[in-house]
Amino acid sequence: MDHTYYNACCFLGHRKIEASQELKDRLYKAIEMLITDKKVTSFLFGSKSQFDTLCHAIVTKLKEKYTYLERIYVRAEFPYIDEHYKEYLSKSYEDTYYPDKILKAGRAVYIERNYEKINKSNFCIIYYNKKYMPPKRKQSKNQVAFYQPNSGTKLAYDYAIKKGLEMINVFI
Repeated sequence: MDHTYYNACCFLGHRKIEASQELKDRLYKAIEMLITDKKVTSFLFGSKSQFDTLCHAIVTKLKEKYTYLERIYVRAEFPYIDEHYKEYLSKSYEDTYYPDKILKAGRAVYIERNYEKINKSNFCIIYYNKKYMPPKRKQSKNQVAFYQPNSGTKLAYDYAIKKGLEMINVFI
């Protein structure tokens, strides 16, 4: 199935955010501006982040006013879903899909899913703190040494810049 959307916006951001009223207001204004001024109709979401959850809530609120909006869930888990799960998701999204090209992505599945969202979008609203450092992790259960992984949001930000997306960073 072709998942091409006219004038789409994706959301990318750190898993944990400070959801202040000021951030919520900035997001609401940015999303509504994309709807009214840039004629955005489709919004692509991931999962696993407080930022995605907040953006979904705001788009859902704006959908009361702009009923034609589409909320698209680009899955990084569950490549094949049954009708029961599809019905569950249909309460929050107008469409969902799992990109075929991320089937064998392994640990990079969320990075590849974010690249997919960027590739399908004209605009990106991002919550990106350039000073953010993800927590250090062990490379494997058996290793003692820790390494500093790259921030998935930084990787997505760099890719979106490379692709020439119009971006709005709501982190201040």
